[in-house]
Amino acid sequence: MTRSERPARTPRTRPSGGRPSGGRPAGDRPSGGGRPSGGRQPSRRPAASEGGEFAMPVSTTPALPPVAAFAEMDMPTGLLATLDREGVTEPFPIQAATLPNALHGRDVLGRGRTGSGKTLAFGLALLARTASRRAESRRPLALVLVPTRELAQQVTDALTPYATAVNLRLTTVVGGMSIGRQANSLARGAEVLVATPGRLADLIQRGDCALGDVAITVLDEADQMADMGFLPQVTRLLDQVRPDGQRMLFSATLDRNVDRLVRRFLSDPVTHSVDASVGAVSTMEHHLLHVSDDDKRDAVTRIAAREGRVIMFVDTKRGADRLVKRLLASGVRAAALHGGKSQPQRNRTLDQFRTEQVTALIATNVAARGIHIDGLDLVVNVDPPVDHKDYLHRGGRTARAGESGTVVTLVLPEQRREMSRMMVTAKITPQVAKVGPEDAELARITGARVPSGVPVVITPPAPPQPQGKPKSRGSRPGSGTGAGSRSGGRGRGSRGGSGRGGNGGGNGGSGRGRGRTPAV
Repeated sequence: MTRSERPARTPRTRPSGGRPSGGRPAGDRPSGGGRPSGGRQPSRRPAASEGGEFAMPVSTTPALPPVAAFAEMDMPTGLLATLDREGVTEPFPIQAATLPNALHGRDVLGRGRTGSGKTLAFGLALLARTASRRAESRRPLALVLVPTRELAQQVTDALTPYATAVNLRLTTVVGGMSIGRQANSLARGAEVLVATPGRLADLIQRGDCALGDVAITVLDEADQMADMGFLPQVTRLLDQVRPDGQRMLFSATLDRNVDRLVRRFLSDPVTHSVDASVGAVSTMEHHLLHVSDDDKRDAVTRIAAREGRVIMFVDTKRGADRLVKRLLASGVRAAALHGGKSQPQRNRTLDQFRTEQVTALIATNVAARGIHIDGLDLVVNVDPPVDHKDYLHRGGRTARAGESGTVVTLVLPEQRREMSRMMVTAKITPQVAKVGPEDAELARITGARVPSGVPVVITPPAPPQPQGKPKSRGSRPGSGTGAGSRSGGRGRGSRGGSGRGGNGGGNGGSGRGRGRTPAV
């Protein structure tokens, strides 16, 4: 790809001794984040607000006005046709405000609660500005960095039909899956890369990926990346993309760590905030239900036995497994989702929850971001979160994309004061009630009911498949293909008959083959 084919951008000069465009970093930037005159100018430090957040920086360049319809935006016809086919008729506020500017190459800072439409806000601009270009082997043109495997999968699922419509190859690299298959996918060429920081850093270190051609970079859920300790890795990765490229950062909260990223890597960004009081969503109800130690266990069981699905958050992996065992014995179709599960197991559990084979998903904070379940109307904090950001992101699993939902937190007597302080910090005014397992108020708010008492068995997610290259069998080449699951893909037989899908994939026949595509 020639320089003339890349998206037009106003060059941003670097001090002498810095890295040339497209090359590897000549060294880390100053830790203070300042830039010399002529380079990316540091944003004026915004004032602190309640909860340790900072105000949105003020852009010095007028932004383009919001638009009322996607058809008014300068996008390829393939994207517009796919929006219509997917039933996406009107842009959400964050899309209407940021897309016109992002399509023109402006840096973007968007703040909004999870489920506010951020994925298409950056995804449509990224795909439109990358369309008609072709990536070289191992050199993607656009990068989306996300904090968790689940969010990577969600972004991939959301953008795949649009990428296909404009003939762009999209691949996903996350931990817990075969790094060899991911490296092979990059070697074949991918214009758009969705990645978690750790796995991407591993691939770069191996020589399987280079970021020098990346002209558009997106940081999604930047606050969680900072909270999880990814900030040093993210900084090193951003130092390797094109210095004159476009940057878009989306975050549910804007605290000091995210502010550092904004000031260091965004140049005069267009800023937009949806639901400035992140938790104060008109379609979401918040309840603090005070329960006694003796009543909590029975209350949790009755809530889990409700008609319809529920995500219940607990503090620990062991606690999740114990609760699932108890619920299954009571007749509730429950399953656990936590970091102790392999990625194929986690994908299988989520599929079971989406199809209602599982109705009560017992999760640790691994599920607090990056999981979208259509029609989920109840989230329960069995164990209250440790801070207001965790509360907001747990609750963000419901009331998504304009739907209604309820967030319930069960509060023991010794937790009342801390939860009251957390609600103030989150700018939420919850409804408070004291309830027992048999109270009508508990049933009204959560749909709690007595479980059947008939033990149920949920087929457990399949164990992870060996990631080593299988030995071939047979005496002549074969060309069969086998359909894999979402986390596997399609396989290609190397010898014998049909191939078998990759990690977590399905069997296509009797012969064994090697995975042809990575898990996306």
